[in-house]
Amino acid sequence: MADQHQGKPRKLRTSVKGPLMFSAFWAVVAFFAVVIFASGGSARAPRFDLAFTAAGIAFIVTLVIAAMLSMSYKENAEHLGKGSGVNLSSAKNPSHGFGGTGTKDVPESDGGPDGPVDR
Repeated sequence: MADQHQGKPRKLRTSVKGPLMFSAFWAVVAFFAVVIFASGGSARAPRFDLAFTAAGIAFIVTLVIAAMLSMSYKENAEHLGKGSGVNLSSAKNPSHGFGGTGTKDVPESDGGPDGPVDR
């Protein structure tokens, strides 16, 4: 509720209208699905009692899930998108990372068991 300004309409994410429309849509889908499939064919009467029950359950469940998801939403801090992480750019230092061609960490001569290495 911090981004609420007096006289201005709320965003769809922070208003009540978004989750209600989402829940109503799935309630209507559940209603028609149960009316069609619970009757068992066109020779029998449609089962409106089951359809209203399924629509109510779908409405409540999706409304609770949408409310929980909207409550857990949090904007990222501004400094997170500025590129201040560990891997700023691979173009600045080509010796880091996989497949690097730089020779920064390789000594000039290696006195291993076979003697110095020619380059």
